[in-house]
Amino acid sequence: MAKLKLSDLPDSKPVKVTIELPATVHRELAAYAEILAKETGRQIPDASALIAPMIERFIATDRGFAKARRASGASPHTE
Repeated sequence: MAKLKLSDLPDSKPVKVTIELPATVHRELAAYAEILAKETGRQIPDASALIAPMIERFIATDRGFAKARRASGASPHTE
């Protein structure tokens, strides 16, 4: 099986955000959800549930962002 960057989706209190995705991105998101469901054995009824963990993972692994954050003295925002 493929090693996906996302694993299981955490339970957390959501903040509603409305976005528009290009059709190609939406198709890829749906395909990702399907593969993730097969790997985890857990259905993902709405592929949009992957958007937040993907953004979170992207931010967490963006070295340039981490470096800029450290340089500016900004702390991570947690709730």
